[in-house]
Amino acid sequence: MSLLNLTAAQLTKAASIVAEIERLNAELSELSGSSGPVPSPAQVPAMTSAAVETVKVPGKRGPKKGGMSAAGRAAIAAAQKARWAKHRQNGFKVESPKIEASKLGRPVKRKMSAAGRARIIAAQKARWAKAKAGK
Repeated sequence: MSLLNLTAAQLTKAASIVAEIERLNAELSELSGSSGPVPSPAQVPAMTSAAVETVKVPGKRGPKKGGMSAAGRAAIAAAQKARWAKHRQNGFKVESPKIEASKLGRPVKRKMSAAGRARIIAAQKARWAKAKAGK
C-alpha cells in the first residue's frame, strides 16, 4: 500500500504514530544515556543459538527429571518382596479379614439381614412422618 492511496484521515493518523515513535525513541535514549539514535530491531544482532535454547516456550516442558532405571525398579521390587516374605514367615496374613474368597476367587458379597432392613425402613418412615408433620 503506497502513501498516494491513503486518505487524509489515514495520513493524519500515520503522522501521529510517527511522532509518537520519535517521542518514545527520545525517551528511550534518555533512559539508556546515549545521545545517538536507537538502533532498529534489524540492526540488533540476532540471538545466539545458546540463548535461543534457554528461552522458555509456554506449553512445552523441559527435559524429564528424576527418572528411574529398570535396574533400580527391579531392586526396589525385590526388596519389597523380601519384606513381605519376612512378614509372612512371622504369621502375618496378607488377606483382609473382611474379604473371604469364594470358590471363584471373588470376594463373597455381604448381605443384610431381614431384621436389619426392617429397622432401617422403620427409621426412615419415622423421619418422613416427622418432616410431614412439621409442614
